[in-house]
Amino acid sequence: MDNIKALLTTTEGRIGRQQWWIGIVVLIIISIVASIIVSIISLGNATVIAWLGVLINLVLIWPSYCIGIKRRHDRDNDGTDLKILIAGSVILNLLQASGIGASIVDVGGVSYPMPPIWLTILSVIYGIFAIYMLVQLGFLKGTTGSNSYGPDPLDAAA
Repeated sequence: MDNIKALLTTTEGRIGRQQWWIGIVVLIIISIVASIIVSIISLGNATVIAWLGVLINLVLIWPSYCIGIKRRHDRDNDGTDLKILIAGSVILNLLQASGIGASIVDVGGVSYPMPPIWLTILSVIYGIFAIYMLVQLGFLKGTTGSNSYGPDPLDAAA
């Protein structure tokens, strides 16, 4: 349990792909459980769900940053791209929750917010960048041996 706590709360050092995936799975499970709870307590109110989704996003920023920055350090990178990814997530989440520019579409008696085209394009661009970051964080091997952020986590595991 201490390993998971350290994984999700500290920014020092490096982690390998396996530890990163473990941290991501933990965060996904937390996010799913929180989303289910939000859906139940908000009684289907889309506005409440959207803003509670923003709150869930904000709560998970720090643990996401912690595991992401250690993984970027493993690739001898300062993590500027990770900061852009997280900031983009927050901005898009806030824009979608606020409904800026959204129009309401009635489908079979149920009203749905329809995002404006500029927000859709921004979301697609963000999605492409997120795929790039997924490859960087989850699939590419880290720097072999020590780098400027510490010893190789695979050497320590051996």
